[in-house]
Amino acid sequence: MTSYEKGGANPEIAKDNYDYENQDITAIKEGTTNELPGEQLQRGLQSRQVSMIAIGGALGTGLIIGTGKALAQAGPGSILIAYSFVGLLVWIVMAAVGEMAAWIPVAGGFSPFATRFCDPALGFALGWTYWFKYIIVTPNQLTAAALVISYWVDADKVNPGVWITIFLIAIVAINYLGIRFFGEFEFWLSSIKVVVVCGIIILSLVLALGGGPDGDRKGFRYWNNPGAFKEYKTTGASGRFLGLWSSMVTAVFAYLGTELVGVTVGEAENPRKTIPRAIKLTFFRIVFFYILSVLLVGMIVPYNSDKLAFATKQSNSAAASPFVVAIQLAGIKGLPGFLNACILIFVFSACNSDLYIASRTLHGLAIRDQAPKIFAKTDKRGVPYMALGASTLFCLLAYMNVSSSSKEVFGYFVNLTTIFGLLTWISILVTHIYFRRACKAQGVTPKQLPYAAPLGMWGSCFSLFFCCLIALTKNFAAFTHDKSYGNFDYKNFITGYLGIPLYLILLFGYKFIKKSKGIKPHEADLFTGKDVFDRDEEYWKAVEEEKYAKRDGGWFYRTFLSWLF
Repeated sequence: MTSYEKGGANPEIAKDNYDYENQDITAIKEGTTNELPGEQLQRGLQSRQVSMIAIGGALGTGLIIGTGKALAQAGPGSILIAYSFVGLLVWIVMAAVGEMAAWIPVAGGFSPFATRFCDPALGFALGWTYWFKYIIVTPNQLTAAALVISYWVDADKVNPGVWITIFLIAIVAINYLGIRFFGEFEFWLSSIKVVVVCGIIILSLVLALGGGPDGDRKGFRYWNNPGAFKEYKTTGASGRFLGLWSSMVTAVFAYLGTELVGVTVGEAENPRKTIPRAIKLTFFRIVFFYILSVLLVGMIVPYNSDKLAFATKQSNSAAASPFVVAIQLAGIKGLPGFLNACILIFVFSACNSDLYIASRTLHGLAIRDQAPKIFAKTDKRGVPYMALGASTLFCLLAYMNVSSSSKEVFGYFVNLTTIFGLLTWISILVTHIYFRRACKAQGVTPKQLPYAAPLGMWGSCFSLFFCCLIALTKNFAAFTHDKSYGNFDYKNFITGYLGIPLYLILLFGYKFIKKSKGIKPHEADLFTGKDVFDRDEEYWKAVEEEKYAKRDGGWFYRTFLSWLF
């Protein structure tokens, strides 16, 4: 049996004198398994940075602002059930990512796992749709930042294009300065986001218990009147169910981005410890940040409030947040402006991490010959500058929103790409199911995995079923009657579902052109390059032991804050 069959490096990959068997410590610090010199990322993300980036990906305007629309549309009971259930689905997806990433932490996001364990066509479709999502989402976030600033500076006085330019230059500079600078910067942005959300939760609890200026102890009053479940599109039990399902869809898109920690695998120090640890804590963070926030906002704001109805029609400023509505209802003055500044930080952090994801995803495709090879090039700091440049060019789409005539067209692009986030979850779950089948066929038991998903393959099957169901029914409102469009909203239908056939075209188009076939469980590549990561793990264990021996003061963070931060 060859060393490759035992789990050694594949000699076909190790070309141009890049010898895995004699890889030195510098190479272990810099790279992953199948990047050639000049194409390598660097492992510069520390454990605390990965942990905070994982939280930062989950905390966005979907929580601070999006919950308002869901509350007004479905009621407090519906959004609590929806956010709790979708939170469970997200945790299962994250556990699946963690299991595969801990086994073989390659660069390139989720696409390499699909290529190795399931089908190269799935890896191709997943990688390109994920990149496409973020080259549209990033300019959309830039536009949102300009809208937030319009809370203080009217758009008639200063063109929003000025703010878009400033933010664009800033995020490109942060991404170009290298992974260490990006990681530290995002660490502090995410820390601010955590503090803000914790403050909002505490304030909401105080208001619910009657600690506001009005002295009104609301409790669960609004669950009785106007009620916990609001009817949507029709009346009776059917209307309440549609309200619940509409908030299920809203919850899915509030959680999108949580999986971005999987993209950091190729640049994380000691990924076999760092990534699983961040993912294990995801469950507690979902409970604390999302479910508790949703519960409290349903206690302090009635879904039939006139101020809430006004807020849901606003843009991405503080005026659109249900928490601001709660502050206004309680008679507190001055906080909306402060919260708007916090939302600006949320949006800027999202812009920054979205551009990072786009560049790393394109780089990952290029090193596997699924994108032009030029995008695989990296500089001496490990920055994929060509992929970063290509992704930055699409950020210029943000200027479309400056013109009112093109704003509607860009809105269609955004609606089109949101389905790709859900398709990413579906692809991850399918890949994990194939990974578990391959492990079983090749004699790898769950106990041998560095990190095993708590619910295993059956948890992924459960989550996959509901993710597919939500994907197919997410735009059900297009089939209901409304005065504005009649019995069928064709615009909502097209923009909501066109992403699915595009994904299938990429999938089957690749299979047709490349003649690729699905990978059988006993043929899945579980071991190529694994020896490199085994040595990598030993190196980082030694580094951590040395740090621990010095006792650098990190004990306070590890002991008291690491579960949350």
